[in-house]
Amino acid sequence: MASVLAGPTRPVPASAYGATGRRVVSVDTLTRLGLTVAVLLLFSVSGGMLWLVGYNYDGLQGSALSKIHPSTYLVVLVFIWRSCTFGNPVGYAVHVANKRPATMLMAVISTVLLVVVILRQRPGMAGMIDTFVAPALLVLLLGEDDEKTFAWLRVVIHVVMTVNALLALFEFGTKHLVFPYRFDGAVFVNDLRSTALQGHPLSNATVTSIYVLSLLSGSRGLSTPLRLGLVGLQFCALVAFGGRSGMVLTILLGGVYVLIRGLAQLRTGRVNLLGAALVIVLAALLPLAIALAGYYGFFDALLERFVSDSGSANARVEMFDLFRHLELRDLIVGPDVDLLDSMRRITGLEQGIENPVLRMTLYQGAFFTLLIFFGFALFMHEVARRCHPGIWLPMLGWLILLNTSESIASKTTLLTKFVVIALALYRPARGGGRKEHRIARVSSF
Repeated sequence: MASVLAGPTRPVPASAYGATGRRVVSVDTLTRLGLTVAVLLLFSVSGGMLWLVGYNYDGLQGSALSKIHPSTYLVVLVFIWRSCTFGNPVGYAVHVANKRPATMLMAVISTVLLVVVILRQRPGMAGMIDTFVAPALLVLLLGEDDEKTFAWLRVVIHVVMTVNALLALFEFGTKHLVFPYRFDGAVFVNDLRSTALQGHPLSNATVTSIYVLSLLSGSRGLSTPLRLGLVGLQFCALVAFGGRSGMVLTILLGGVYVLIRGLAQLRTGRVNLLGAALVIVLAALLPLAIALAGYYGFFDALLERFVSDSGSANARVEMFDLFRHLELRDLIVGPDVDLLDSMRRITGLEQGIENPVLRMTLYQGAFFTLLIFFGFALFMHEVARRCHPGIWLPMLGWLILLNTSESIASKTTLLTKFVVIALALYRPARGGGRKEHRIARVSSF
């Protein structure tokens, strides 16, 4: 009787139910706000900044809890909160696993291997959490496809990356690092490369390179003049960061992409007059800009990085010699850590083993490495499938850059930053099916 008096009820669409048949609860404001703040902390708070408040993130001393980035803690809290608001934590895990199975697989693999690292008392506990568990949980949360959340994340990414580039240029011009990279509080006084908000110069270079490539083939919500302005600003910041691999890769991949898209646009016979005029003006001003930059010493740091690399290139050769001193069993399950550290010092590899596969194989063993990279490959494939076709450009750049340093074989937030940029800036048009995304034209200038 009460239902009759209340009037007819509105039918609930099938999309409001998960694969289990249980109605899916829409994303609440607190979850949306928590994800936004987590991404803000992720992109704007470095280890050098945390040191100023007594949080020794980049170092060996201090509490083990301080070795995990604050954004990771917040992502875990948001995941717990979201699972509770869903009504059934186990049901929420099943729900997100059905939507992102490869991501859930990587979360499970990395969690199991984290337990193995703890039981074997080997280095890398915090690395497993920040490097693999955090991005998996974040992608599971973003798998609910809340449009407001993605809109907020895009704003955060563009604003923070712009501030990051401006701060890098300020540090480059003044030779004063606002938040220098520290290891147990010690500053590397001989390294004056900009650190900006991301911390280490090479981390800055990697994120900036990926962001530039994403501005070229993604970021469809931005106007062409704004994208061009951001690309120019970010590339100037790349010089300040001094990442040779990032600069070369951005020039090569970005240049090839712009050339291909430009020729494709000319073949259509329809050219945007404003865009064409802007390109002509920039081409005319480019020689003057290069001359002024050279006069004020802008390229001196860039040339110095290519002439002197502090032994980085030699380290990439010497790291292969470590395998000659290990037995087959050591390669499979991982050698004694003290022995490996001694061999590194003898061969002059104090700065690290600059390849993630080799580094993880040496410290954790081939079996461990095979499992984690199997989950990583499926995870990357699933992330790419949730983006529009232009994702191939930053994805290719990311896969190349991560092999030029220890990257994901050590503690880093780079993987989390990449998936956030990919999912936010390459979000397909709402309502479009996968088939439509495959045939959609990639955004161009």
